Amino acid sequence: MNVRKLPVTVIVLTHNEELNLGRCLSSVADWAQEIVVVDCGSTDATVQVARTFGAKVVMHEFVNQAEQFNWALDSVPIAGDWILRLDADECVLPELRDEIAEAIAAAPPEMSGFEMKRRMYFWGRWIRHGGYYPTWLLRLFRAGKGYSELRAMDEHIVVTEGRVDRLENDFVDENHKELSFWVDKHNRYATREAEEIIATKYEQNTNIRNYKKLEEQALRVPSGQAGRKRKIKMSFYYKLPLFLRAFLYFIYRYIFRLGFLDGIKGLVFHFLQGFWYRFLVDSKIYEKRKWLAENRK
Repeated sequence: MNVRKLPVTVIVLTHNEELNLGRCLSSVADWAQEIVVVDCGSTDATVQVARTFGAKVVMHEFVNQAEQFNWALDSVPIAGDWILRLDADECVLPELRDEIAEAIAAAPPEMSGFEMKRRMYFWGRWIRHGGYYPTWLLRLFRAGKGYSELRAMDEHIVVTEGRVDRLENDFVDENHKELSFWVDKHNRYATREAEEIIATKYEQNTNIRNYKKLEEQALRVPSGQAGRKRKIKMSFYYKLPLFLRAFLYFIYRYIFRLGFLDGIKGLVFHFLQGFWYRFLVDSKIYEKRKWLAENRK
């Protein structure tokens, strides 16, 4: 099928993503005006895969997702009028591609971005329950109208001005790496999240300076579902007792939000992501608070 090129630049951040990247890029290569892959020193065939699909590959040292993405926006020449942010393990479904084409063609000047629904797969199973679907994320925005929040964890794209609308079709998130990769990645995530929570109290983490820089840029905090989830997380979840909240969250998600309907694969996912990960974050918060208390004496 011949599809006309759309004025969209796709930006993908990579590090050792040869198992996932081909599927990602094949879902956009035939219709996106440009693909930019920002790599941070992959030692596998990631760069070769990217070039196979005609991507522009640039190298940059990695600090975190937010800074890497913003560096690409500020430093790499962008050809498209619109920017689509994808992870290497994500892909655009054909129906979403068609909807993107219609949406940007009809978008009035004040329309700055579009949220899209993420469809998560784990071990080949679509995770439809437990409050995990639909997850709405702002991923498509006008060039020059959006940046990533400067956060080490749970960062979102926000627009500087204009309206944000929603697209009804999905993009897919499915990582083909083994479970040990998922565990290692979430261990790193837990460290970042714990440091961020500690920082909000002790104001000694570099992320606090990032918040101030964010205010100086006059960027909005996430709106819609992402903003509501963060508000609940910070104003309610993190006020619950340490460790107990991980148990409560898992029960809420697996029982009351029907996570058990996702089967055996869903049980593994909801337990690891909804309990183990949250318990690990609390453990790292506890460890850091203990260290701070001992060193403040």
